[in-house]
Amino acid sequence: MHKFSRFFVSLLFVGLFTTYTPVTMADDQPESSNYGSKVGNKALNGFANITTSTLEIPKNIINTTNDSNIIYGITGGLLKGVINTIGRVAVGVTDIITFPIPTKPIAQSAYIWDGFDDDTTYGPVFRLDQSKSPAVQAPVVEPVVAVPAVAAPRPEPIDNSKQYNQETSHSLDTMFKKEMMK
Repeated sequence: MHKFSRFFVSLLFVGLFTTYTPVTMADDQPESSNYGSKVGNKALNGFANITTSTLEIPKNIINTTNDSNIIYGITGGLLKGVINTIGRVAVGVTDIITFPIPTKPIAQSAYIWDGFDDDTTYGPVFRLDQSKSPAVQAPVVEPVVAVPAVAAPRPEPIDNSKQYNQETSHSLDTMFKKEMMK
């Protein structure tokens, strides 16, 4: 059994290193939308969702604590994180099983590190990715409309700074007192 776990860990690292280089190089190249890249991105997305799904727990604890308080953040964030971890694993397994069918990601955001401050949501399942490659799309030509230049007279500025500062200070004081009473 020990040899199997060593083999699995080494296989996992080889997989990570072979996918890491093309992903970093893909940032420098324009996005292509051919079948191969869609299928590859879907498989990589599924693999990333499975391997990084446990990061949903600290993410949700942090986000829930920032939205409320530390006690609710730890308890509610932990529960929310466990549910989203299970959801990301299920989405990852689904993506790996169905990677030959190019669909849009189910989980929003597609990767956990995209929009770390946003809650994870799940969209419709199996929406086909029908985007075309940039070379195939027809260029969009917009008509040019000539607009005559008209010089409008400048209105005289009105000084409302005293009224604005009093209203703003009052509303900020009210909001501050309300927040401090929590």
